[in-house]
Formats: sequence, C-alpha cells, structure tokens
Amino acid sequence: MKSALRILLLVVILGIFGWTLWFLYQKDQEPPEIFETTQAEYRDIIKKSVATGSVVPRNEIFIKPQISGIIQSIHVKPGDIIKSGDLIARVKVIPNMVSLNNAENRVNRAKISLENATVDYNRNLALLEKEVISQAEFQPFELSQKQALEELNASEDALAIVRDGVSKKTGNSSNTLIKSTVNGMVLDVPVEEGFNVIEANNFNDGTTIASVADMENLIFQGQVDESEVEKLDIGMTLIMNIGAIEDNEFTAVLEYISPKGIQEEGAIKFEIEAAVKLDTSAFIRAGYSANANVVLDRRDSVLSIDEGLISFEDNDAFVEIETSEQAFEKRKIMMGLSDGIYVEILSGITKEDKIKQPNN
Repeated sequence: MKSALRILLLVVILGIFGWTLWFLYQKDQEPPEIFETTQAEYRDIIKKSVATGSVVPRNEIFIKPQISGIIQSIHVKPGDIIKSGDLIARVKVIPNMVSLNNAENRVNRAKISLENATVDYNRNLALLEKEVISQAEFQPFELSQKQALEELNASEDALAIVRDGVSKKTGNSSNTLIKSTVNGMVLDVPVEEGFNVIEANNFNDGTTIASVADMENLIFQGQVDESEVEKLDIGMTLIMNIGAIEDNEFTAVLEYISPKGIQEEGAIKFEIEAAVKLDTSAFIRAGYSANANVVLDRRDSVLSIDEGLISFEDNDAFVEIETSEQAFEKRKIMMGLSDGIYVEILSGITKEDKIKQPNN
C-alpha cells in the first residue's frame, strides 16, 4: 500500500515538473512585443474655448396696439419684408359703455350750446345791421358762437375715438391701424383675426401684434466658463458653427462680456455677445443654436506631437525615443501650447526622432 502511494506521488511530481517545463518552453516561443514609432510634425496649434448659445437679431421690436379691441384684419405673415409705416393689422374698438355715454352726453350738450349761441348770434347780427348796436357790442356773441362750434367738433371727435377708435382729424393715422415702426422682417404674428388685444400702459405690457427685426444685423449670444472668461478680450474673433447649416463656418467679433456671472448646473457662466458677419450664401434664421470657438492662443507651424505619447514623472514630461531597433530610452521634453490633442514641443526632440507609440 505504501509503495503504491509513493509511486502515485512520484507520478504527480513528475507531471507538475513536466508541465512547468512545457509552459516555460511555450513562453520562450512567444514573439517579443513590437512597438510602432511615429515622428513629430509641424502643425498649427490653436487653443480654443467653446461657447454655446444661439443667433438672434440685435434688435427685435414687438409691435403693440395703442388701443384695446379686437383684431379685425391682419395684413402680414412671418417672413414678410416690411418697411416702417407699413400696415400690420387693423383693430376694431369695443367701446367702454361709461365712456361712450359720457362722450354722447358731451355731444348733446355741445349741440344745445351751439343752438343757443347761434340764436344770440343771429339776433345781434340783425341789430348790428340796423346799427342798433356797435361792432364791439356784437363781438362777444360772434365769439360765443365760434367757441360753441369748436366744442361741438371736439366732442364729436372724442365720441368717434371712443366708439370707433377713429378721429375725424387724424383719419388714416388712427390708432386702429397698427403699423410697423421699423424696417425688417416679420418674425412672428402671435395673434389671429378675432383675438382680443390690450393696449400697453403702466399696468401691463400690452398684446404683441407682431415682432419685427433686421435680419442683416445679428448677434451671437452665448456663455463661457469662469475659468476662461479672463482670457477673452473685446474684439476677439469667434469661429461659429450652426448645427442647422452644415459645412459652413461663420465669423463673429466679440463685443460684450458680462461683468456678472450666473450659476448653471453647479458652474459659474458668463454671458458674451458677438456681432455676426453674414455670409450671403446662407440665410441664418433667428434662434438657431450655435457653438462659437473663441481663439484664446495659437502657434503657427510649430513642432508638435500627440499628447498620448507623453508620460509624466515628478512633474516632468518624457517620451521614449528609439535608439536602435526596438530599443528605447526615455527623453525629457519641454512642452508649449496645447490644443487638447496635440502639444507644442519646445525642446528635447527633433523631427527626425522616432517616438515609441504605446500599444493599446
């Protein structure tokens, strides 16, 4: 029994020893790891900051009525090009009954006053013609009749304004005719015929009949992070990409940086505005979302490498340079400007050096 156990143990030991020898042999037969190399290149390094935002008209004017009433007719639609003074809509006045009664009563009083003044005028005119009274005595009756006539005209105008929104004197310049105050494109008409509209006053903003803007004067409104706002200067050029207009780049000139930041999603953002330089080959619609690349710094045609080739030790940067076939040595380098992908090399390597590429 003991002999059988010894034989079994010996077989196990020999098996383990044989497997180890086979494993070591197979490992020696594996090919060595081969590393590819690359070289530094001369390229432009541009450090950018991306601002997200949208393109909007510099001035969008909201046309509001000067009287309250009901939209009787609309004469424009979004996309129309109009000029200052062009008719946008017509408003039908719904009179206030108290104001209407007061205006009608004023007209009736004015008619009575004019009738009385006319009777006095005619009676005293006959006396003047008979030389019973002098011209000086007649003049007060003549003046009273003229004043009564003016009051009747004024009261009838007031009644027409309360009832119809139209004055006899103003005619086509009536408040019921809503006209554009600027040249531009109609962006929106948020009302329809039959809608009630309210005039703008100290208590409310009034109903917007239409919005009009000059679509040849656009600005980019966006936000930048607080870590990059101090790198911006008025007059900087922005490279703008609009998602809805593919394969087109637009330029804009930075003209405003907010002095106060706002907190969004845990970060402090600063608003910026830039004047958009229009490209006649593309129509930019108001409200298009856009990304603007702000050029913070740049180096033209400098020696550079991919940042993925660099390793760091104790705040020093290194790359591995091939000294002979598949033999590498570490070499310290000095870095300059980085765009997040490529970095400028100030010293440490030349364009001819072959740099080890890590295997993924």
